[in-house]
Amino acid sequence: MNKRNIIYLFLLIMVLLSTGCKNDITLYSGGYAEGDSKGLSVFGFDLKSGNLELKAESDAGPNPSYFCFSKDQNLIYCLNEVDEFKGQKGGGLTTLRYDSKTGKCEKRGELLVPYGGPCYISGSADGGFLFLANYGSASIAVVKLDESGIPERVTDSVLYETDSITVSHPHMILQDPEGKHVYVTDLGLDRFVIYDLDTKTGKLNQIENGIAEVAEGSGPRHFTFSADGTKMYLINELGSTMMVFDVDEKGGLEIRQTLTTLGEGFEGKSDCADVHISRDRKFLYGSNRGENSIVVFNIGTDGTLSPAGRSACGGDWPRNFVIDPSGKYLLVGNQRSDQISVLKINRNTGIPEGPLTSIKMNGVACLKFIP
Repeated sequence: MNKRNIIYLFLLIMVLLSTGCKNDITLYSGGYAEGDSKGLSVFGFDLKSGNLELKAESDAGPNPSYFCFSKDQNLIYCLNEVDEFKGQKGGGLTTLRYDSKTGKCEKRGELLVPYGGPCYISGSADGGFLFLANYGSASIAVVKLDESGIPERVTDSVLYETDSITVSHPHMILQDPEGKHVYVTDLGLDRFVIYDLDTKTGKLNQIENGIAEVAEGSGPRHFTFSADGTKMYLINELGSTMMVFDVDEKGGLEIRQTLTTLGEGFEGKSDCADVHISRDRKFLYGSNRGENSIVVFNIGTDGTLSPAGRSACGGDWPRNFVIDPSGKYLLVGNQRSDQISVLKINRNTGIPEGPLTSIKMNGVACLKFIP
């Protein structure tokens, strides 16, 4: 073999190795830790085959059922869905630093969250705060981060009124894409509560007309925004509906559209869970626990929805799902069947097909790829 051919062969090998590296990305998954389970699992995901392989497990405290990533410090913020943390009444917040190459994590901090029962966590647009919704204690909390991204202290907490008739259950808290307003779904009281965040004090201030009600019995759960923030898509757990809202310049919400998430003729009990927009922003997905399906809607140029189809979720009780960064796959966390199922998205119809494969994980509740 002459020198030129050797060089060509070397370059070809390097290209193949490079391509292979790009095919493997990292998926983090949190859930309800029982027995020897550590709660946070790290998987390698092959973009070519759709296969998952367990790489590591990390101790993220009790029941790390939801988590989010820091803006740029390689940190994972895991809420601990408990009513007592480290011997004190309240929920928990466990911070881990992750290695983007190996996926392994190192615990960097723990913080008590007032009242307890957290179920959702998200970060502020400026990267300086965390927001927590506490389903079990009818409350929300704001946590200040220090310069290195480590949770420093709770700067605000709001306890909603609850009695034997009216029971508040905050289920999700998130800022809009531009970070102007903070939205909270209250599943128990069928409403949104809308705030401004004072970044100097870390306090939440309810905006004028900051209550947006939905139909009684809907049970608003998770939501997502259009890229420009002018539309919000809400999935209702109890009503099994998807709602489209217009978002005005002051942050107010007005219902534009309501559609069922269930297939025609379905008569069993079903509770909606999660909602996400496709990477190309052409389709909206929702999960039905009970019907055990992923429902798909077309997103029109005006932001309204029309039914596109549905597919089986590949397991039982699809609590959470995620679309991989390439937009090719939809991965479902099926809580009751203790598995993550991988579906391949049909690029033309938007409908997930499969499952191609699945992997075991006990009590899976949250799936996220490193942003």
